Amino acid sequence: MTGRTAAYGRAAFAWAVKRGSVRGNPFADLPVSKSVSKRERVLSDAEIAEIWRAAGEVTSPYGTIIRLLILTGQRRGEVAGMTWGEISEDLTTWTLPGERTKNGVVHTVPLSTPVCDLLRVLLPNEAKEAKRVLNDRRASGALVLPGAAGTPFAGWSKAKRALDKAIRDARAKAATAAGSSPSQLAPWSVHDLRRTVATGLQRLGVRLEVTEAVLNHISGSRGGIAGVYQRHDWATEKRAALDAWAAHVIAATEERFTSPNVLKLARAR
Repeated sequence: MTGRTAAYGRAAFAWAVKRGSVRGNPFADLPVSKSVSKRERVLSDAEIAEIWRAAGEVTSPYGTIIRLLILTGQRRGEVAGMTWGEISEDLTTWTLPGERTKNGVVHTVPLSTPVCDLLRVLLPNEAKEAKRVLNDRRASGALVLPGAAGTPFAGWSKAKRALDKAIRDARAKAATAAGSSPSQLAPWSVHDLRRTVATGLQRLGVRLEVTEAVLNHISGSRGGIAGVYQRHDWATEKRAALDAWAAHVIAATEERFTSPNVLKLARAR
């Protein structure tokens, strides 16, 4: 983090100097490390299950946001800024406008049954009333998971600490029941969830092109000349992939196991 901060400051002031906005770059003579380690943390199924269960114990809306991140693999800002207007009336599709995606491309995310269940909890139980409320929220552009001030959730650090504490407490309780010492919680970040989803999809046998489409990446198989001529939206394949991943996550939370390489996707015509 120190190295990145110095590098970003150096680049920002270099740009300002070129514009003539400032006279000098205070970061120019600051030593900047050339070796910035890449994040490689991929959470195990057991860790995902721990995080999922602990998310149910922390203050709303953070717990629901974490569960949606686990199930969809999208970016935290995208989930926190989700509006009801982006959700289809049947709660099965989430469409992010280009101004809300990192690459500026409209991105459609199929929503699995567990995601739909999380969204339905936020609506009235009675079907007719739920439809009325949903329509009102869609029309007003209301946030699905607003923060305390009615704006997109922002208390990430504090909420993450509470989530980690819930995980440690659960481990301590389990260890006490087993008459052993609790294991230590290895450091992890919220963004590790996205990497874990990508890795998990590959373990389930999802094609790389589909995984990239789920994550809304336009590099790799969707970049360069291939991206110019390959216009398939992978909608059916994305839904199958996220349904399979959701089933895998729920199985992990229930301490069941699913076999890798079991997802069968029809070849696009």
